Amino acid sequence: MKILAVQSRMGIGDTVIFLPFIKALSKKFNSPISILVKENSKAKQFLHQTEYIDKILILERDNKTNNRHGGFFGIFKLATDLKKYKFDKIFIFNSSLRFNLIAKMSAIPQIYQYPLFTKYKQHIIETPKKFLKENLDLDIKENPEVQIDNDSISKAAQKFQIDKNTTNILLGIGGSGPTKRIPAKTFLSVIDKISNIKNCKFFLATGKANEEQKILNEILQSEFKNLCVPLDNLPIKEILPLIKSCNVSICNDSSFSHLSSALGIDTITLMADTPLIYGNYSTKMFPIIPEGEKIVSHNTLGKEKIDPQKIFEKFKEIID
Repeated sequence: MKILAVQSRMGIGDTVIFLPFIKALSKKFNSPISILVKENSKAKQFLHQTEYIDKILILERDNKTNNRHGGFFGIFKLATDLKKYKFDKIFIFNSSLRFNLIAKMSAIPQIYQYPLFTKYKQHIIETPKKFLKENLDLDIKENPEVQIDNDSISKAAQKFQIDKNTTNILLGIGGSGPTKRIPAKTFLSVIDKISNIKNCKFFLATGKANEEQKILNEILQSEFKNLCVPLDNLPIKEILPLIKSCNVSICNDSSFSHLSSALGIDTITLMADTPLIYGNYSTKMFPIIPEGEKIVSHNTLGKEKIDPQKIFEKFKEIID
């Protein structure tokens, strides 16, 4: 059976959050599921070995002017692109009339979709849960899962000289916006505390944005530089098996917090300025929120109030 799931939200995090729903469809119909996602989901870099995923199709529609699937004529182009796969079913995880029309024009016999014109205040997790419960009587309770084969993990362990007698820690020091990026001084304090009790090695995951590079360089120029390995020159595909080899992760709300937890690694999520749901939707996530706050959301602006002692205490709780 050929099945397509449409997940048109942007970014790695939202794509990871939807994986339990994709996997549930795969189990229900005993078939891997093809997905239609945006390029910036980076799905081809982290789902290439996940067995319940079939084809990864790219939705070429964003804020650029000349994208293939944008605008009025993009409807027909996307319908033409999908029609050649002869999908039997499509699950559309949004309320867009546009995708409903595209599905019909693609001659897909069975169309399942959120109720049309109900986008306002849709919950990123509860809405798809309700959708699959009402349509297929599925109860979704699993964590997201990204799969990596053992050969890739072994090669990464050899390449990065990962010693099982060492506590290997991923530090996700990057972030998609400046309000999400915890200062280097906080990470340095955590490194100091952990290195006093453990023989450890820290892998620093971040992007190439100037502000992220400043945080990276501040850590690499510190007294702890010999304990740190930068990963900023590696593609996500090469970083995944390394993450899988780590004992624990400590990450800003970033792509690496989502990927780490989906790989089954206990992940301390530093939630400075994003709704808490993005840092606690998995049982592998352990959120830390700013001091003095009872909840965290957009405009909390709490990156300077993340307490390194609380991170350290949570680390000890996990590792022991």
